[in-house]
Amino acid sequence: MKKKEDLRIRKTKANLYRALLQLMEEKTFEDIKVIDICKISMINRSTFYDHFNDKYELLASLIEDMKNELVEHLNVEKEVNSIKEYYLELIKLLLDYFYKDINTYSSIAIIKKNNNSIAFDMMFDASLEAVIKRLKSDYINKSNIPDEIIALFYVSGVTKICIEAIKDINHFNPDKIINYLEELLPEIDYLEPIK
Repeated sequence: MKKKEDLRIRKTKANLYRALLQLMEEKTFEDIKVIDICKISMINRSTFYDHFNDKYELLASLIEDMKNELVEHLNVEKEVNSIKEYYLELIKLLLDYFYKDINTYSSIAIIKKNNNSIAFDMMFDASLEAVIKRLKSDYINKSNIPDEIIALFYVSGVTKICIEAIKDINHFNPDKIINYLEELLPEIDYLEPIK
């Protein structure tokens, strides 16, 4: 019996997420009402309030679920020979993840356009978590720069580029971005792969 309930909850959340994203394409988050979300998702208000206190909690849940999915996607292990290759692979994984459903993530970029950094923060946190984990497990740091600072430096640029790519898919396509970054990223000799 518990499994059916979990499936119903997941379906309800998915319907609410879709409705919220659809509404965000039409208007700013601040202008969206719970009743609008319920109407589009065809879920009554009492069911909405069984799961969420308000639209902010719904948005936070959506972002958290997306972040968890992204972290899982970024933690795919692939053999690389250098840290530069690893960063390029990370960027490919990020872009692949976001371009697989560009309409959803364009909606998240709309949040960014409305002076809200939730999408950027979600992408940044997931990427930073993946990079720090990889640096600590697969590389020997021969510098006096902490792994966290190295990760912060590179992840900041990567996530900003991805946000811009999501906002303007005609100007930034994944292949162009990878080519540009291949030129921009230096060979990093202070991180050595653990053999």
